[in-house]
Amino acid sequence: MSTSAVPEQKSPSAVASGAGFGAPQAEFAALVGGCGLFELADRARIMLAGKDRVRWLNGMISNKIRDLAAGQGVYAFVLNPQGHVLGDLYAYNRGESLLVETGQAQLEKLLAIFKRYIIMDDVRLENLEGQMTAVGIAGPKSGAVLQSAGFQLPELGPLHFLELPWGDGKVVVVRSDNPGVESFEFWLPPPQLPAVRDALVSAGATQVGSHARELLRIASGIPRYGQDIQERDLPQETEQQRALNFNKGCYIGQEIVERIRSRGAVHRKFSGFLVEGPLPAAGVKIQADGKDVGEITSSAFLPLAGGEGPVALGYLRREAAEKTLNAAGARLSLSSLPFPRVFEH
Repeated sequence: MSTSAVPEQKSPSAVASGAGFGAPQAEFAALVGGCGLFELADRARIMLAGKDRVRWLNGMISNKIRDLAAGQGVYAFVLNPQGHVLGDLYAYNRGESLLVETGQAQLEKLLAIFKRYIIMDDVRLENLEGQMTAVGIAGPKSGAVLQSAGFQLPELGPLHFLELPWGDGKVVVVRSDNPGVESFEFWLPPPQLPAVRDALVSAGATQVGSHARELLRIASGIPRYGQDIQERDLPQETEQQRALNFNKGCYIGQEIVERIRSRGAVHRKFSGFLVEGPLPAAGVKIQADGKDVGEITSSAFLPLAGGEGPVALGYLRREAAEKTLNAAGARLSLSSLPFPRVFEH
């Protein structure tokens, strides 16, 4: 992918709270071919302390944290007893505490669920809003930008993190788990944000806005809870096997997850689609032979080197995979995820 077009740089201390800083094509090119810097204001963090925190959270979520080493994290679902997805989160072991990261829109809901299930357990929850903020970078040049900005760290695996000194304080650097491109998060106290952001921009990161970041999410095939994953969905339907561990103790909804696994498959699954024709909006039904066989959950025109590439994410019934698919006047074809051609550079 060509990355020659670079948006005009704004002040390093500007905040990417709007749609973007420059042309969406140039911002997207930075994320998939260079290094893009973005705010993570839509993410929230909860600290779990108390001697029962590991055992308790292990019984609350779909992935295993009981043996999670300090400095590592996992992606997981919170399920109801019927196995439906109530929310998603990342859980990290910080040694003396656990940190849960989730979407800001899910924060109050998950806090309420957590508080409901803390009965006789020594578990203390603390919303870190106002104490911790975050920015992220993504792109194949992210490692070089990190080094140039003065962040000396070893090779990190996905969802591994390290706390580093920065100025008069410390910054936590987390390797993200985007399957398409190298990416990192920086957790830090709000007063340190301008200095870290300025250092990353000075080292070569291009500031990008929410629109380009959403394009990267769709291109990478990453579902968003509340849009691509709803309470009606079952874990295996989402195709997020990384959220499930089948070798752990009991947790809420486990019986349904195990029953689905024993039967071998679900009737529908999260999928990627290449689009020919008008871009179908979220909520549009996918049809085959005149019948509804699925639904679009996200769609976008990806600004590729050879022109715009219309793509969509959604759910499709398994028996329709080999049929001719249509959605609101467009023809769909199944695609692997992340979408092909996007991350070629």
